Amino acid sequence: MLIENPKTYKGSDAETIFFRPTFCGDNATELGIRVLYNMPMPTTVQVWSRAENVLQPFASGWNGGSNSQKLQKTIDMQKVKAETSFSADDYFSMVLEKLVADNGVNYQDLTGTELEKAETELFRQAIAEGVRSTMWIGDTSEEISELTTFNGFFRHIADAGDKVASTIAGDDEFTATEQLKGCWTQAADELRSLRSEGQLVYFVSSDIYNAYLDELDQKGVDTAYTDIVSGQGTLCYHGIPVVEVPLGNYTQACYSSFCLLTDRRNLVLALNTADMPENEVRMWYNPDQMENRQRAVFLAGAEIIDEKLISIYHSDH
Repeated sequence: MLIENPKTYKGSDAETIFFRPTFCGDNATELGIRVLYNMPMPTTVQVWSRAENVLQPFASGWNGGSNSQKLQKTIDMQKVKAETSFSADDYFSMVLEKLVADNGVNYQDLTGTELEKAETELFRQAIAEGVRSTMWIGDTSEEISELTTFNGFFRHIADAGDKVASTIAGDDEFTATEQLKGCWTQAADELRSLRSEGQLVYFVSSDIYNAYLDELDQKGVDTAYTDIVSGQGTLCYHGIPVVEVPLGNYTQACYSSFCLLTDRRNLVLALNTADMPENEVRMWYNPDQMENRQRAVFLAGAEIIDEKLISIYHSDH
């Protein structure tokens, strides 16, 4: 197999080769959100609250207490097309670099399988970055020029308005620690009560993440890092993970500096590669333009389940 040979992936092949390796397992944990694949359309997500007042005095008959409350949201799925193209020389150089980086590959004797693996990884990284950035700051309005395929979490927060439990006005004099503390202090009781379930997380912009690191370095606090023994350090504030969300490359980052506290199950990304006939991932060589082209067509959407479970500091500077 040559790098010029066309390759097409549909349905479950597109899902297992391009999407699940990026948005499942450890990679999904790093994103810190809930990911749904190929759910029936329209895609809905449900959250059940715990039943209350279930303990009753022992007596004959039935007195089952109050019913559990169900919260349901329908995720607005949008048709998405990802396209890239490279000159033949540049494209082969990038694919070759992927191959050389693999210690198990003899790049003097490349097989078709190894070429396909390297080419697939190159496009998969591009798709992953596009989905990751759009799920945060995507906006379908006409006011911006990029990341317009579906609305991201910040667009939903802006639309929710007063439904968001706490939106702290930006103050550049706040330290990173003060911002983290402020989000916790101003959070709704429903959000803080979920701490015992171990799913709370701070999502922060790169400037706040780096500022928090500097503050810890100045204090010599090593205990803020957990899981160092296994080789992966997790930055925390009072036991709650602090996850960096790099968005510096995008001009329409409406929240240029932010600190957001929520339950990781409250943010949902939905991807679908099965419910649209034209869903596919293709890679081919165009001899007229002498360039390698890649295209992916699928459905994607992002949603916040309960706006009350959001506490956010942000600055528009």
